[in-house]
Amino acid sequence: MAFFKRMVPALLAAALLGGAPALADEQYFPLQSFRVGPYAAPGSGFFGGFIDYMNLINVRDGGVNGVKLTWSEGETEYEVEKGVEVYQRLKSNPGVAAWNPLSVGIAYAMIDGITKDKTSLVTIDHGRTDTTDGRVFPYVFPLLMNPYSESSGIINYLAAKEGGPDGLKGKKIVVLYHGSPYGKETIPIYDLLARKFGFKVVQIEVPHPGNEQQAQWLQIRRERPDYVVLRGWGVMNPVALTTAQRNGFPATKIIGNVWSNSEEDVLPAGEAAIGYTALTTQASGHDYPVLKDITEQLYDKGLGNLSDRGRIGTVYHNLGIVNGILNVEAVRIAQEKFGHRTLSGDEIRWGFEHLQLSPERVKQLGAENLFHSINVTWDNHEGQGYVTFQQWDGKKWKVVSDWIAPDWALLRPIIEKSAEAYAREKGIKIRTEADVDTVSAK
Repeated sequence: MAFFKRMVPALLAAALLGGAPALADEQYFPLQSFRVGPYAAPGSGFFGGFIDYMNLINVRDGGVNGVKLTWSEGETEYEVEKGVEVYQRLKSNPGVAAWNPLSVGIAYAMIDGITKDKTSLVTIDHGRTDTTDGRVFPYVFPLLMNPYSESSGIINYLAAKEGGPDGLKGKKIVVLYHGSPYGKETIPIYDLLARKFGFKVVQIEVPHPGNEQQAQWLQIRRERPDYVVLRGWGVMNPVALTTAQRNGFPATKIIGNVWSNSEEDVLPAGEAAIGYTALTTQASGHDYPVLKDITEQLYDKGLGNLSDRGRIGTVYHNLGIVNGILNVEAVRIAQEKFGHRTLSGDEIRWGFEHLQLSPERVKQLGAENLFHSINVTWDNHEGQGYVTFQQWDGKKWKVVSDWIAPDWALLRPIIEKSAEAYAREKGIKIRTEADVDTVSAK
């Protein structure tokens, strides 16, 4: 964090105590990171990439239109109670831009608080599905993809492999899911998709953290499914692949979700992972201008956040970079309306609700082909929900599909119904487009 190193000692002390307060022309990102425990690999990769991108903006560009980005980390170990404690401790710092906990459980626990605070909560590729509906959840943004659109994308991919939707009729699909709020989020949508496409679904839970799965894979062997959807996280994923191999289930019939798609998921499994396919919203690899800038301007100068520079360009590091791009561009877009200065959380909410990055803008940012363009609107806080699929060859990931869209005609009514029920329960007034520009500067 080169910018922190240039701060006066008093500010460094403040950072160590739980947050570097934003000064004039600074925008602060409180980070509920997890770099220890069973999910240290994804956490360190993601937050390393996020910090690398913010640091790049400071070092290369002098900030966002002259506004420097600051941040501090609070360790959560991916535990809800610790995540909430970090939120309570850091939220009083001035200039808070947005929260990015990378945890469904922590995000659920924060929704009421961030809504009261008027500060955005970003749940990239995950989160509570109905928060896609900005009419009810103005401050929550499941950017790129929500859990239901992910599930729809997976089934659409399998349908294509079987020659079309009719090819899934009579098939059996097991969903092996992590025993957490994240893992359980998609239980109802897989039941719905099974009814629509005519396949049988069997959903099997793996208790946290997932380092013992023999009983589950014995059940899978008895079920003899055509495919297994791996909705895993952390250590659960390589254990699933190695246990599948021991039980004679081929990796080529296992389809991982977005949190089962990293190098850290396949490398520990060795040969058991070869042929395994997983969904992704962003590519891996180094061959993107933004990655080259991060390498040259940060890591070559000893300023990178990852302790192992060999992880540059890996799935989680690249996802963190994309997350950084989305957060920073929301700030930039909001600045064009409200001024090149430190913005309020509500002003940055407006930026997220106008986060529309065309392929041309993505190319300008040095991220062409790294991720799909995004088009967030006031009532759709996800974007288009496009996904693609990659296959592990033992050394690297290879993209094996085009971009696949979810079934929005099926999903949007479900999302709206759930969001409207939440609004009734909480006594929330459903927003209209006229409410979007009502912004608090505090």
